[in-house]
Amino acid sequence: MPGGGKSTVGRQLARQLGLPMRDTDHEIESVIGCPIKDFFASHGEAAFRDLEQEAIDVLTQGKPIVLATGGGAVLREANRRALHDRTTVIYLRSTPEELFRRLRHDTQRPLLQGGDPLKKLRALFRERDPLYRRTAHYVIETGRPSVAALVHMILMQLELAGIVDASRVPSPINPPTGRGG
Repeated sequence: MPGGGKSTVGRQLARQLGLPMRDTDHEIESVIGCPIKDFFASHGEAAFRDLEQEAIDVLTQGKPIVLATGGGAVLREANRRALHDRTTVIYLRSTPEELFRRLRHDTQRPLLQGGDPLKKLRALFRERDPLYRRTAHYVIETGRPSVAALVHMILMQLELAGIVDASRVPSPINPPTGRGG
């Protein structure tokens, strides 16, 4: 969902894992040369979703990265399939009320402009939550924990799944000492 923490948590997770961080929205903006909000206004949502699908297709076939997608990426079956089949998907699940608290002053998200943003978030959640759950390998309830706590929860899930070796990943409890080993 918009404001779910994908980019913020993704950056910290990438740092912990020693992987590059990529964000589909930033990738698209670098191609189109303008903010997504402007592209959305002049070309519409369908044209944006085409660019998003292309970006996801390319980014899910390369070297390992931490990828943050736009909140609407799951609306297309091709995106859900590429993400689920080629990556490990973590759904940072937040209630519409939590998202509204985080986004109430945001002016950059095109789908939340005008009208009643909380009502819009509730509608988006009803539509997208089942798609996020179907696409995700793991669901992390965000609530109000810190970014560091969310990253730690994700790392624990990935360790339990055998995807990462926790002894090689610094954690808030066991920070790196700078000594070899």
